[in-house]
Amino acid sequence: MPEFDFVKSTYSNAGGECVEVARNILTAVAVRDSKTPDGPILHLAPTTWTKFTATLH
Repeated sequence: MPEFDFVKSTYSNAGGECVEVARNILTAVAVRDSKTPDGPILHLAPTTWTKFTATLH
């Protein structure tokens, strides 16, 4: 299994209510809850992540 390098968004609040995203693997974007780093990880195709983030304003 690839080693994901997760980072928090600069928009994260002080209460830790955020997600972490890893984009260091070319074939997948990984997303997890920052409060449960050992919990489940959502794996997305890079094109899916790009489409999702394009809808955020």
